Amino acid sequence: FREEMTAVRQIRALGLDPRDVRHVVMTHLDFDHAGGLDDFPGATVHLLKTERDDAALQIRWLDRARYRPQQWSTQDHWKVYDAAGGERWYEFERVRPLEGVPSDILMIPLVGHTRGHAGVAVRRGEGWLFLAGDAYFFRDEMDLERPRCTPGLRFYQWMMEKDRKSRLRNQERLRELKRAHGSEIEIFSSHDVTEFERLSGRPADFPAEQLLYRHA
Repeated sequence: FREEMTAVRQIRALGLDPRDVRHVVMTHLDFDHAGGLDDFPGATVHLLKTERDDAALQIRWLDRARYRPQQWSTQDHWKVYDAAGGERWYEFERVRPLEGVPSDILMIPLVGHTRGHAGVAVRRGEGWLFLAGDAYFFRDEMDLERPRCTPGLRFYQWMMEKDRKSRLRNQERLRELKRAHGSEIEIFSSHDVTEFERLSGRPADFPAEQLLYRHA
């Protein structure tokens, strides 16, 4: 754990006030994704309803292992969305516009890792950034010719998945999206270090604050 890598510390390092954060869009509520929610008590948290329900009820042992209710004490500020319905975005249906959030930020259901897992698309100029969350873990899973995953990460995804068929199908859909629109859409996941370094422009082990101060 490196405190300077938390969202609240990086926001402060940019000279911004974390109290000004009004919206947080979640891919899902696993403990390694939801740990900083309480740093933004005034923000509306957007997520799929199924994810909220599974995290709150914790019926299965896997739910109890992955969700930590002590990490989120601001549930009265949560805004949940049904995965059904919605609009179309490229090859994806059931895309949700988010209440109170600009229309160039979209929530896209990517069920599999959890039953309420989603991706987040953000318009960037003429194209899009598409955070696929934990829909995949290793960059080569998006290889268009020979997709592959390391044995350890393949096992971890199998161990944590809630819907294997949907998870693998959504990986196929992401590859199809990349094949058809790769020049317009930058797809990346939450855990691949190489993707992080490419998008952030710095090594993963470089202290965020030092980089920010260097450019101040």
